[in-house]
Amino acid sequence: MPEKQDCLQCGKCCEKWGWDQKGIPEDLVPWIDAGRTDILRHVGITFTDGRRSTAENLAAADLPRVTRIDYWVSPTGTKLTHCPFFFRAGDGKVYCRIHMTKPAVCIGFTPWNEGIRDYALSCPACRDNAP
Repeated sequence: MPEKQDCLQCGKCCEKWGWDQKGIPEDLVPWIDAGRTDILRHVGITFTDGRRSTAENLAAADLPRVTRIDYWVSPTGTKLTHCPFFFRAGDGKVYCRIHMTKPAVCIGFTPWNEGIRDYALSCPACRDNAP
């Protein structure tokens, strides 16, 4: 397994993979508990009856009826082609506006451990250590 690399905050991960990801209920629980409607309004959900909505008004008791969770959608439920929490600062670095509570799919993504050759080759943190 490749060793851990230091992220250079270039934003390539978020630009390429930070949207159209599937979510898990465990991500939604802290957002629901903390009243994070700013995040939940960008989460698409599908219920067991086929109904679709954003998670803005979702309660923890509703989670057993959710069959699909999609990151990221507009507040009207339309799939986005970017992460709404992506922010490129004046210094050129990219910051996550929900870094302290971002979903597991984002936390767990490490391009240096991914088997996606074209992605690893475009990651500046990986390039210097490519095999």
